[in-house]
Amino acid sequence: AADTRRASPAGILVAFGTPPPGPCQGWHHSMIRPTAIAGAIAVAFAMLAEPAQAAAPRQRADIPAEFRWDFSPIYADWTAWEAGMADMERRMEAFARLKGSLGQGPQALLAAYQAYDQIGKLQYLVYRYPQLQRDVNTRDQAVSGRFQRVGAVFAKFDAATSWFTPELLTLPEATVRGWLDSTPALAPYRHTILDEFRKRAHVLDEKGERILSLAGPTNQAPRTVYEELSTSDIQFPTLTFSDGQTVKLAPGAYAALLESNRNQADRAKAAEAHLGTYGANAATYAAIYKGVLERDWFLAQARNFPTTLDAALFGNAIPRAVVENLIAATRAGTAPLQRYIRLRQKLLGLKEYHTYDNFQPLFRTDKKYPYPQAREVVLASVAPLGEEYGSRYRRFLQGGRIDVYESEGKRAGAYNAGVYGVGPYLLLNHNDTMDAMFTLAHEAGHAMHTVLSYEHQPFVTADYTIFVAEVASTTNERFLLEHLLKTTTDPKERFLLLQHAADQIMQTFYTQVMFADFELQAHRLVEQGQPVTAEVLNALYLQLLKDYYGDALTRDDFYKWTWARIGHFFNSPYYVYQYATCFASSAQIFKALTSGPEAERKAATERYLTLLKSGGNDHPMEQLRKAGVDLTQRAPVQAVIDQMDELVARMEKEAAAIR
Repeated sequence: AADTRRASPAGILVAFGTPPPGPCQGWHHSMIRPTAIAGAIAVAFAMLAEPAQAAAPRQRADIPAEFRWDFSPIYADWTAWEAGMADMERRMEAFARLKGSLGQGPQALLAAYQAYDQIGKLQYLVYRYPQLQRDVNTRDQAVSGRFQRVGAVFAKFDAATSWFTPELLTLPEATVRGWLDSTPALAPYRHTILDEFRKRAHVLDEKGERILSLAGPTNQAPRTVYEELSTSDIQFPTLTFSDGQTVKLAPGAYAALLESNRNQADRAKAAEAHLGTYGANAATYAAIYKGVLERDWFLAQARNFPTTLDAALFGNAIPRAVVENLIAATRAGTAPLQRYIRLRQKLLGLKEYHTYDNFQPLFRTDKKYPYPQAREVVLASVAPLGEEYGSRYRRFLQGGRIDVYESEGKRAGAYNAGVYGVGPYLLLNHNDTMDAMFTLAHEAGHAMHTVLSYEHQPFVTADYTIFVAEVASTTNERFLLEHLLKTTTDPKERFLLLQHAADQIMQTFYTQVMFADFELQAHRLVEQGQPVTAEVLNALYLQLLKDYYGDALTRDDFYKWTWARIGHFFNSPYYVYQYATCFASSAQIFKALTSGPEAERKAATERYLTLLKSGGNDHPMEQLRKAGVDLTQRAPVQAVIDQMDELVARMEKEAAAIR
């Protein structure tokens, strides 16, 4: 319930990498990309079917080239990168001189958009070249220094171009529509431009936009303080356990202990000590979080939104009912989750079941999935999507774009990072486990979404939103699951596959909805002028554990501090609900892809591939509707709840067959 990899410090990574920013803090969809690269970089964390085996990281030079990134498609060398940086700065200066020109006619408007497209393409290149190299060797300070230079240049551009949206919106909408109708070259920008007029009521004048832009670094202060407190200053305890092992309970070691230690008393001891480390600073964490909530409420009011939720959803035109319906429907559908917890308790032979028991594998296996084998299996699993998809998938997997193995100095976790004009780069730390194979399927799903979006969309609409990003990844995981179940007869292996799927739903759906529920209630406290203290937040979190897990879970008082270790609450508010909506969308889409008459499955496949090819050419709710999903209705959420119930029933059957 609390020890999730998907949205907690235990996972080490955040869900999306920092994108190249655009001007105006994300209020202009094409020229200001709040998620520039957001659709193209994501990470995956999943339950391990077995504890990860500790091994000495290899030296990067000893890894064959086919399993390492090739950076040359981005730039040939650092000299070329320096030239790219200089070119980008020249183009930025030229763009700033366009101020005051937008009203001169359709050609002037077109010139401005095309100028930013050129800058945006360069942003991908100059950002990714050092960022990717930093991530495979975090100890290289020269690369880190170059990466910091990129951030400084982007921040400068962000403030210098804050004039664009206010100037655009001084033009009569009817006039701009006329320009769009009469100027074919403006067609790629139609959705983007008209969306700005939709947002008009929440865009300030040039002076106001500049003030908010200048406040950007100040608005990041709570995040910075949280990160320093939770990484640089935090002191995790070192304890000795019943097996004689002494462990410093930092997030990674703590997570590994919960998976590997079979002694429940040891797990309890570790959980209390780890969470107590956050609890020791609970008042400070509460003060930081209060700052986050007050910042969000200030920005919502400054832009004339009635609530922080409305402000967070408005950019992508997401109705408030989506989040409210998600929470209400999930609260009404917790029975399968509680059924799964009771099954886990029974199979683990526990008198009481606690949150720290969630990561214990129910069965163990020695089966390994070496990367070359895993690569072929995940490729075979997507055969139902057709030859066109499969051929592109195989080409991506061939080499140079996937950094496969852990090495000295390489960052943990996994992600997919898009480079417009070049393609996706995928980071793994493959360790031959079942989890690692599913991570490959997940991230390669993101990569294929990126490939298809880049191939079929102009630059201005090539970036897909976070709201649809996890659909492709979780759909590919589901294809892999069903493929393995069809080819595996061993009851233990089948059970572990089903457990993996159930754990994914617990983490990616139920836990993220519970987190979204917490965020919504916490923000409403500030909106209503209510106090936000550690005691208030503790009580709120414990009540949510009761609401979602009922009496299937024995609630320990020290879990009241869990909110303090969930980085998303402090770093990216109103973000985690999108994991759950994507998971729900994926569940409904997968059902359409794999059930019913052949003609209906074929039509569903075409709709799905169209979604992957659509990038950001429409609002994400409309994109999903075209793919057959309406998140304002309960059906997608219910599809996940039903899937969980079915999985638990299948697990009960397979468990009975294991001797």
